[in-house]
Amino acid sequence: MTMTHEQAADTHTGAGLPVPFGVAGTGLHLPPRIVTNEELTRNLRTSEEWITTRTGIRERRRLAPELATSDMCVAAARPALEAARLHPADLDAVIVASYTADQPLPSTSVIVKHALGATRALAMDVAQAACASGVHAVLQAAHLLQNPSITSVLVIGADCASRVVRPTDRTGGVFFGDAAAAAVFTSATTPGTGLLSYDIGSQLSYAVQIPGGGSRLPTTTETLASGKQYVSMDGPAVWDTATTRLPQSITGATRRAGLLPTEIDHYFFHQANINILAETLRRLDIPADRAPVTLDRLGNTGAAGLFTALHTTVSAGALRPLDTYVLCGIGAGWHWGTLCLRQP
Repeated sequence: MTMTHEQAADTHTGAGLPVPFGVAGTGLHLPPRIVTNEELTRNLRTSEEWITTRTGIRERRRLAPELATSDMCVAAARPALEAARLHPADLDAVIVASYTADQPLPSTSVIVKHALGATRALAMDVAQAACASGVHAVLQAAHLLQNPSITSVLVIGADCASRVVRPTDRTGGVFFGDAAAAAVFTSATTPGTGLLSYDIGSQLSYAVQIPGGGSRLPTTTETLASGKQYVSMDGPAVWDTATTRLPQSITGATRRAGLLPTEIDHYFFHQANINILAETLRRLDIPADRAPVTLDRLGNTGAAGLFTALHTTVSAGALRPLDTYVLCGIGAGWHWGTLCLRQP
Protein backbone atom coordinates (compact mmCIF):
# COMPACT_ATOMS: atom_id res chain seq x y z
CA MET A 1 0.00 0.00 0.00
CA THR A 2 1.62 3.26 -1.13
CA MET A 3 0.96 6.72 0.22
CA THR A 4 0.87 9.90 -1.79
CA HIS A 5 3.30 12.68 -0.88
CA GLU A 6 0.42 14.62 0.68
CA GLN A 7 -0.61 11.63 2.81
CA ALA A 8 2.96 10.97 3.90
CA ALA A 9 3.39 14.61 4.95
CA ASP A 10 0.47 14.26 7.39
CA THR A 11 2.20 11.52 9.36
CA HIS A 12 5.10 11.36 11.80
CA THR A 13 6.69 7.94 12.16
CA GLY A 14 9.14 7.19 14.95
CA ALA A 15 11.41 4.43 16.16
CA GLY A 16 11.10 2.77 19.53
CA LEU A 17 12.31 3.95 22.92
CA PRO A 18 15.22 2.35 24.80
CA VAL A 19 13.78 1.99 28.31
CA PRO A 20 11.56 -1.12 28.57
CA PHE A 21 8.07 -0.99 30.07
CA GLY A 22 4.86 -2.94 29.93
CA VAL A 23 1.25 -3.32 31.00
CA ALA A 24 1.11 -4.16 34.70
CA GLY A 25 -2.67 -4.14 35.14
CA THR A 26 -5.94 -3.03 33.57
CA GLY A 27 -9.40 -2.07 34.79
CA LEU A 28 -12.84 -1.40 33.35
CA HIS A 29 -15.94 0.48 34.47
CA LEU A 30 -19.30 0.20 32.75
CA PRO A 31 -22.32 2.21 33.87
CA PRO A 32 -25.07 -0.22 34.89
CA ARG A 33 -27.76 1.20 32.59
CA ILE A 34 -27.95 -0.76 29.33
CA VAL A 35 -29.63 0.73 26.26
CA THR A 36 -30.59 -1.89 23.69
CA ASN A 37 -31.21 -1.41 20.00
CA GLU A 38 -34.86 -2.24 20.58
CA GLU A 39 -35.15 0.63 23.07
CA LEU A 40 -33.61 3.08 20.60
CA THR A 41 -36.09 2.16 17.87
CA ARG A 42 -38.91 3.51 20.05
CA ASN A 43 -37.61 7.09 19.77
CA LEU A 44 -35.37 7.17 16.69
CA ARG A 45 -36.23 6.59 13.04
CA THR A 46 -34.26 3.38 12.73
CA SER A 47 -34.52 -0.39 13.03
CA GLU A 48 -32.63 -3.04 14.95
CA GLU A 49 -31.49 -4.56 11.65
CA TRP A 50 -30.11 -1.21 10.41
CA ILE A 51 -28.16 -0.64 13.61
CA THR A 52 -26.68 -4.14 13.71
CA THR A 53 -25.68 -4.33 10.05
CA ARG A 54 -24.28 -0.79 9.85
CA THR A 55 -22.47 -0.74 13.19
CA GLY A 56 -22.31 -4.21 14.77
CA ILE A 57 -23.65 -2.70 18.02
CA ARG A 58 -26.36 -4.52 20.00
CA GLU A 59 -26.33 -2.42 23.16
CA ARG A 60 -24.46 0.41 24.87
CA ARG A 61 -24.21 1.95 28.37
CA ARG A 62 -25.47 5.27 29.67
CA LEU A 63 -24.01 7.08 32.69
CA ALA A 64 -26.41 8.17 35.44
CA PRO A 65 -27.18 11.91 35.22
CA GLU A 66 -25.70 12.69 38.65
CA LEU A 67 -22.29 11.25 37.66
CA ALA A 68 -19.51 12.53 35.40
CA THR A 69 -16.55 11.26 33.38
CA SER A 70 -14.19 11.46 36.36
CA ASP A 71 -16.42 9.09 38.34
CA MET A 72 -16.01 6.47 35.63
CA CYS A 73 -12.25 7.12 35.53
CA VAL A 74 -11.85 6.50 39.25
CA ALA A 75 -13.97 3.35 39.08
CA ALA A 76 -11.83 1.95 36.25
CA ALA A 77 -8.53 3.00 37.84
CA ARG A 78 -9.01 1.19 41.14
CA PRO A 79 -9.08 -2.37 39.72
CA ALA A 80 -6.21 -1.49 37.36
CA LEU A 81 -4.07 -0.41 40.31
CA GLU A 82 -5.07 -3.50 42.27
CA ALA A 83 -4.08 -5.73 39.34
CA ALA A 84 -0.74 -3.90 39.11
CA ARG A 85 -0.27 -4.21 42.89
CA LEU A 86 0.25 -0.48 43.22
CA HIS A 87 -1.07 2.00 45.74
CA PRO A 88 -2.32 5.30 44.28
CA ALA A 89 0.33 7.18 46.26
CA ASP A 90 3.00 5.21 44.36
CA LEU A 91 1.93 6.55 40.95
CA ASP A 92 4.26 8.92 39.15
CA ALA A 93 1.70 10.14 36.61
CA VAL A 94 -2.02 10.03 35.83
CA ILE A 95 -3.06 10.68 32.22
CA VAL A 96 -6.74 10.99 31.31
CA ALA A 97 -7.78 10.73 27.66
CA SER A 98 -11.27 12.11 27.09
CA TYR A 99 -13.19 14.61 24.95
CA THR A 100 -15.97 14.80 27.56
CA ALA A 101 -14.24 16.47 30.49
CA ASP A 102 -16.19 17.04 33.70
CA GLN A 103 -15.93 20.81 33.06
CA PRO A 104 -13.60 23.23 31.24
CA LEU A 105 -11.62 23.86 34.45
CA PRO A 106 -10.22 22.26 36.55
CA SER A 107 -8.82 19.42 34.51
CA THR A 108 -10.33 15.96 34.74
CA SER A 109 -6.93 14.40 35.51
CA VAL A 110 -6.56 16.54 38.63
CA ILE A 111 -10.05 15.56 39.77
CA VAL A 112 -9.16 11.88 39.25
CA LYS A 113 -5.76 12.23 40.91
CA HIS A 114 -7.37 13.79 43.98
CA ALA A 115 -10.13 11.19 44.19
CA LEU A 116 -7.64 8.33 43.98
CA GLY A 117 -5.18 9.83 46.45
CA ALA A 118 -2.35 9.80 43.91
CA THR A 119 -0.73 12.66 45.77
CA ARG A 120 2.69 12.72 44.07
CA ALA A 121 1.56 12.02 40.51
CA LEU A 122 1.83 14.33 37.54
CA ALA A 123 -1.68 15.03 36.23
CA MET A 124 -2.12 15.34 32.47
CA ASP A 125 -5.07 15.45 30.07
CA VAL A 126 -5.32 14.49 26.40
CA ALA A 127 -8.53 16.14 25.31
CA GLN A 128 -9.16 17.00 21.69
CA ALA A 129 -7.91 14.04 19.68
CA ALA A 130 -11.30 12.45 20.43
CA CYS A 131 -11.23 8.71 19.79
CA ALA A 132 -7.48 8.80 19.07
CA SER A 133 -6.75 10.31 22.49
CA GLY A 134 -5.93 6.92 23.95
CA VAL A 135 -3.12 6.41 21.43
CA HIS A 136 -1.71 9.86 22.21
CA ALA A 137 -1.95 9.21 25.96
CA VAL A 138 0.00 5.94 25.80
CA LEU A 139 2.65 7.61 23.62
CA GLN A 140 3.02 10.27 26.33
CA ALA A 141 3.25 7.56 29.00
CA ALA A 142 5.94 5.76 27.00
CA HIS A 143 8.06 8.89 26.87
CA LEU A 144 7.54 9.68 30.55
CA LEU A 145 8.76 6.18 31.44
CA GLN A 146 12.09 6.93 29.78
CA ASN A 147 12.86 9.17 32.76
CA PRO A 148 14.47 7.16 35.58
CA SER A 149 12.44 9.08 38.16
CA ILE A 150 9.18 7.83 36.61
CA THR A 151 8.40 4.13 36.90
CA SER A 152 4.58 3.94 36.89
CA VAL A 153 1.96 5.74 34.80
CA LEU A 154 -1.79 5.27 34.99
CA VAL A 155 -3.53 5.92 31.66
CA ILE A 156 -7.33 6.15 31.58
CA GLY A 157 -9.54 6.41 28.53
CA ALA A 158 -13.07 7.57 29.32
CA ASP A 159 -15.92 9.24 27.53
CA CYS A 160 -19.49 10.10 28.39
CA ALA A 161 -20.73 10.60 24.84
CA SER A 162 -24.38 10.54 25.89
CA ARG A 163 -23.88 14.12 27.19
CA VAL A 164 -22.85 15.44 23.76
CA VAL A 165 -25.24 13.52 21.49
CA ARG A 166 -28.48 15.16 20.43
CA PRO A 167 -31.32 12.97 21.77
CA THR A 168 -33.00 12.81 18.34
CA ASP A 169 -29.78 12.13 16.38
CA ARG A 170 -30.16 8.73 14.77
CA THR A 171 -26.46 8.37 13.92
CA GLY A 172 -24.99 9.55 17.21
CA GLY A 173 -27.70 7.92 19.27
CA VAL A 174 -26.98 4.43 18.00
CA PHE A 175 -23.18 4.64 17.79
CA PHE A 176 -22.01 6.04 21.10
CA GLY A 177 -21.78 4.57 24.57
CA ASP A 178 -20.34 5.61 27.94
CA ALA A 179 -17.44 3.74 29.56
CA ALA A 180 -14.00 4.03 31.11
CA ALA A 181 -11.03 1.69 31.01
CA ALA A 182 -7.56 2.03 32.50
CA ALA A 183 -4.08 0.59 32.10
CA VAL A 184 -1.07 0.87 34.41
CA PHE A 185 2.27 0.95 32.59
CA THR A 186 5.42 0.28 34.61
CA SER A 187 9.14 0.18 33.92
CA ALA A 188 10.63 -3.22 33.11
CA THR A 189 14.04 -4.80 32.69
CA THR A 190 13.48 -7.11 29.70
CA PRO A 191 15.52 -5.78 26.77
CA GLY A 192 13.64 -5.13 23.55
CA THR A 193 10.26 -4.59 25.20
CA GLY A 194 8.12 -1.47 25.47
CA LEU A 195 7.53 0.86 22.53
CA LEU A 196 8.99 -0.56 19.32
CA SER A 197 7.70 2.11 16.93
CA TYR A 198 4.85 4.49 16.24
CA ASP A 199 3.00 6.21 13.42
CA ILE A 200 0.97 9.32 14.33
CA GLY A 201 -0.87 11.53 11.86
CA SER A 202 -3.36 14.37 11.60
CA GLN A 203 -5.16 16.38 8.95
CA LEU A 204 -7.71 19.13 9.53
CA SER A 205 -11.32 18.10 9.02
CA TYR A 206 -14.65 19.26 10.42
CA ALA A 207 -16.45 16.08 9.35
CA VAL A 208 -16.82 15.16 13.04
CA GLN A 209 -17.12 18.14 15.36
CA ILE A 210 -18.77 19.85 18.31
CA PRO A 211 -18.97 23.42 17.01
CA GLY A 212 -20.26 25.22 20.10
CA GLY A 213 -18.77 25.95 23.51
CA GLY A 214 -15.29 27.15 22.55
CA SER A 215 -13.70 30.55 21.96
CA ARG A 216 -14.93 30.72 18.35
CA LEU A 217 -18.54 30.04 19.26
CA PRO A 218 -19.04 30.54 23.02
CA THR A 219 -22.11 29.05 24.64
CA THR A 220 -25.17 31.29 24.42
CA THR A 221 -28.91 30.75 24.53
CA GLU A 222 -28.81 30.86 20.72
CA THR A 223 -26.11 28.17 20.36
CA LEU A 224 -27.95 25.96 22.83
CA ALA A 225 -31.25 26.40 21.01
CA SER A 226 -29.61 25.40 17.71
CA GLY A 227 -27.86 22.39 19.21
CA LYS A 228 -24.27 23.55 18.63
CA GLN A 229 -23.24 21.76 21.85
CA TYR A 230 -23.88 18.38 20.22
CA VAL A 231 -21.58 16.28 18.08
CA SER A 232 -22.19 16.12 14.34
CA MET A 233 -20.76 13.34 12.21
CA ASP A 234 -20.41 12.75 8.47
CA GLY A 235 -20.63 8.96 8.34
CA PRO A 236 -19.29 8.43 4.80
CA ALA A 237 -16.29 10.68 5.53
CA VAL A 238 -15.53 8.65 8.67
CA TRP A 239 -15.64 5.43 6.67
CA ASP A 240 -13.43 6.70 3.85
CA THR A 241 -10.83 8.21 6.18
CA ALA A 242 -10.73 5.35 8.68
CA THR A 243 -10.45 2.57 6.13
CA THR A 244 -7.61 4.42 4.41
CA ARG A 245 -5.64 5.84 7.34
CA LEU A 246 -5.79 2.88 9.72
CA PRO A 247 -4.23 0.31 7.36
CA GLN A 248 -1.61 2.86 6.29
CA SER A 249 -0.76 3.71 9.90
CA ILE A 250 -0.50 0.08 11.00
CA THR A 251 1.69 -0.74 8.01
CA GLY A 252 3.96 2.22 8.73
CA ALA A 253 4.36 1.44 12.43
CA THR A 254 4.94 -2.29 12.05
CA ARG A 255 7.40 -1.78 9.20
CA ARG A 256 9.37 0.61 11.37
CA ALA A 257 9.49 -2.11 14.04
CA GLY A 258 10.84 -4.60 11.49
CA LEU A 259 7.60 -6.60 11.49
CA LEU A 260 4.74 -7.36 9.13
CA PRO A 261 1.16 -6.65 10.24
CA THR A 262 0.49 -10.39 10.13
CA GLU A 263 3.30 -11.01 12.63
CA ILE A 264 1.68 -8.94 15.42
CA ASP A 265 0.10 -11.07 18.16
CA HIS A 266 -2.67 -8.69 19.31
CA TYR A 267 -4.52 -5.67 17.92
CA PHE A 268 -6.34 -3.31 20.29
CA PHE A 269 -8.41 -0.95 18.18
CA HIS A 270 -10.51 2.05 19.00
CA GLN A 271 -13.96 0.46 18.92
CA ALA A 272 -15.65 2.57 16.26
CA ASN A 273 -17.68 0.34 13.98
CA ILE A 274 -17.52 -3.39 13.26
CA ASN A 275 -17.38 -2.78 9.51
CA ILE A 276 -14.39 -0.41 9.82
CA LEU A 277 -12.56 -2.96 11.96
CA ALA A 278 -13.37 -5.81 9.58
CA GLU A 279 -12.26 -3.82 6.53
CA THR A 280 -8.98 -2.82 8.20
CA LEU A 281 -8.21 -6.42 9.14
CA ARG A 282 -9.16 -7.63 5.65
CA ARG A 283 -6.87 -5.15 3.91
CA LEU A 284 -3.92 -6.25 6.05
CA ASP A 285 -4.79 -9.98 6.04
CA ILE A 286 -4.94 -10.04 9.86
CA PRO A 287 -6.98 -12.87 11.46
CA ALA A 288 -10.05 -11.50 13.24
CA ASP A 289 -9.29 -13.42 16.43
CA ARG A 290 -6.26 -11.18 17.06
CA ALA A 291 -8.48 -8.12 17.52
CA PRO A 292 -10.94 -8.36 20.43
CA VAL A 293 -14.26 -6.58 19.89
CA THR A 294 -16.16 -4.79 22.65
CA LEU A 295 -18.27 -2.41 20.57
CA ASP A 296 -21.01 -5.00 20.08
CA ARG A 297 -22.03 -4.62 23.73
CA LEU A 298 -20.56 -1.19 24.55
CA GLY A 299 -20.87 0.89 21.37
CA ASN A 300 -18.30 3.49 20.36
CA THR A 301 -16.85 4.49 23.73
CA GLY A 302 -14.45 7.13 22.40
CA ALA A 303 -11.06 7.22 24.11
CA ALA A 304 -12.05 4.23 26.26
CA GLY A 305 -12.44 1.89 23.28
CA LEU A 306 -8.93 0.58 22.76
CA PHE A 307 -8.48 0.17 26.53
CA THR A 308 -11.67 -1.91 26.77
CA ALA A 309 -10.17 -4.21 24.13
CA LEU A 310 -6.82 -4.29 25.94
CA HIS A 311 -8.58 -5.14 29.20
CA THR A 312 -10.40 -8.04 27.54
CA THR A 313 -7.09 -9.68 26.65
CA VAL A 314 -5.09 -8.75 29.76
CA SER A 315 -7.81 -9.81 32.21
CA ALA A 316 -7.96 -13.21 30.47
CA GLY A 317 -4.21 -13.65 30.94
CA ALA A 318 -3.73 -13.73 27.17
CA LEU A 319 -1.13 -10.94 26.87
CA ARG A 320 1.96 -13.04 27.48
CA PRO A 321 5.63 -12.11 27.92
CA LEU A 322 7.27 -11.05 24.63
CA ASP A 323 3.92 -10.82 22.82
CA THR A 324 3.72 -7.96 20.35
CA TYR A 325 0.65 -5.76 20.29
CA VAL A 326 -0.69 -2.74 18.45
CA LEU A 327 -2.78 0.10 19.83
CA CYS A 328 -4.58 1.89 17.01
CA GLY A 329 -7.30 4.49 16.59
CA ILE A 330 -8.70 7.39 14.61
CA GLY A 331 -10.67 10.35 15.88
CA ALA A 332 -12.21 13.68 14.95
CA GLY A 333 -9.89 16.28 13.64
CA TRP A 334 -8.66 14.05 11.93
CA HIS A 335 -6.18 12.41 14.32
CA TRP A 336 -5.01 8.85 13.84
CA GLY A 337 -2.18 6.72 15.15
CA THR A 338 -0.61 3.35 15.78
CA LEU A 339 1.73 2.22 18.53
CA CYS A 340 3.64 -1.05 18.16
CA LEU A 341 4.76 -2.55 21.49
CA ARG A 342 6.18 -5.70 23.04
CA GLN A 343 5.13 -6.90 26.49
CA PRO A 344 7.98 -7.72 28.95
